[in-house]
Amino acid sequence: MSVREGEEAVQPFVVTIGATVPTGFEHTAAEEVNEKIGASARISKDRGRIYFEIRTDNLFKVHHLKSVDNLFVVVQQYDHYQFKDTKEEALLDLQQLAPMLPWVSALEVWKMNNSVKKKRGRRRGAVVPKPKPIGDVTEPKKLQIKPGAPQVEENQEGGSPGQENSHEAGLDPEVEGQEMEPQPLKFRVTCSRAGDKHSFTSNDAARDFGGAVQEFFQWKADMTKFDVEVLLNIHNNEVVVGIALTEESLHRRNITHFGPTTLRSTLAYGMLRLCKPQISDVVVDPMCGSGAIPLEGAIEWSHSFFLSGDNNDMAISRTVNNISHILKRRQDGGSTCPGLPIDTAQWDLCHLPMRSSSVDIIITDMPFGKRMGSKKKNWDLYPSCLREMARVCRPGTGRAVLLTQDKKCFTKALARMGGLWRKSHTVWVNVGGLHAGVFVLRRTGAFFGTTPEDVCEPKKVPESQEEDMEEKD
Repeated sequence: MSVREGEEAVQPFVVTIGATVPTGFEHTAAEEVNEKIGASARISKDRGRIYFEIRTDNLFKVHHLKSVDNLFVVVQQYDHYQFKDTKEEALLDLQQLAPMLPWVSALEVWKMNNSVKKKRGRRRGAVVPKPKPIGDVTEPKKLQIKPGAPQVEENQEGGSPGQENSHEAGLDPEVEGQEMEPQPLKFRVTCSRAGDKHSFTSNDAARDFGGAVQEFFQWKADMTKFDVEVLLNIHNNEVVVGIALTEESLHRRNITHFGPTTLRSTLAYGMLRLCKPQISDVVVDPMCGSGAIPLEGAIEWSHSFFLSGDNNDMAISRTVNNISHILKRRQDGGSTCPGLPIDTAQWDLCHLPMRSSSVDIIITDMPFGKRMGSKKKNWDLYPSCLREMARVCRPGTGRAVLLTQDKKCFTKALARMGGLWRKSHTVWVNVGGLHAGVFVLRRTGAFFGTTPEDVCEPKKVPESQEEDMEEKD
């Protein structure tokens, strides 16, 4: 039965939230969920996804997570879904699945989430979209439900007034004029499929499942200006149906000026969690690019101090502009502490303008040798920058978190710096389709100038040897 004006609101209930995260940082994201929400997250068989339970009265907390790209509420999950062998039978099963799913709770969460996003936008000083002619983000358009769907009619979208057709709810015709007739929501279905044993494509599944959803709810399909995005995630025999809670990926949250290789904010956050900045730590990104790492750090670890630098004047300009954007956003949002513990300088990576043993953490996205630089140049660059990083990093306590796809070159360079750096562990990640590694290093207790590695400059690898090494890659 629907909840009408004057009646009590729906009591909080527990739902399952799914989140997509940078591949390789699933455990880091699970740690953040436990830390900020107090929930135990389980990692999906499909890399890059985690799931956790949360009460709806704590739903706002999911928007405090910094390691997730996208969020969605789970409608139903099948760990061992049996697909039929033929394409026609498999797609028919998906069509028949749509009206059998428990949509009520997920749609209620979708509605609550719209209200949460609107309130967050106001607090941050963001421009809140004007209400649509019928309903707004807090009271979405009335759901058009296919006759014979009692489970959704019984409590649509949490049962707010106007969720049922006027003739079904028995509302006064004078109140429900022509202009207030129920309007169908716009929706789209997005299918993500992985596995080689399916007889259908992602487009096939999205089309047929979406057709069944449209017939069941009588919604209007719209691929661009949609109100509801239904997600169909298929990984081998695991099937998860959900409703998106984010309109766009959160990895772009702090960046307005992008460079050719701008790092995702969610990946930057994951790297920062690996090095665990402490109060008063000096954190340096010597190849900051667009400033994604130091910006994320300065916002989330405000008790540390972040230095960002690059040898490219355009990179410095992008970083300064991105910092200015965050400062203005804070000021417009009425922040009582609008400043950021961050500074920017242009410098030579191999001759940093800093005292020896003055830095606690070095964290950076190194050139892969693909879009920026070249693998040939990396054979000279990597040993030189590791040596300079060791000079400015505090012996014994200093650490470094370095991202690179040029794994062979980095491993060779690190082996030559054995007296200065020790590898703690490596996190393998996917960066724009490239298999890369995040190398977590510890600075040895040796003082700079006392080991064979730092007495002289690293020996240059002969060009013929470099070419042979590149051919073996």
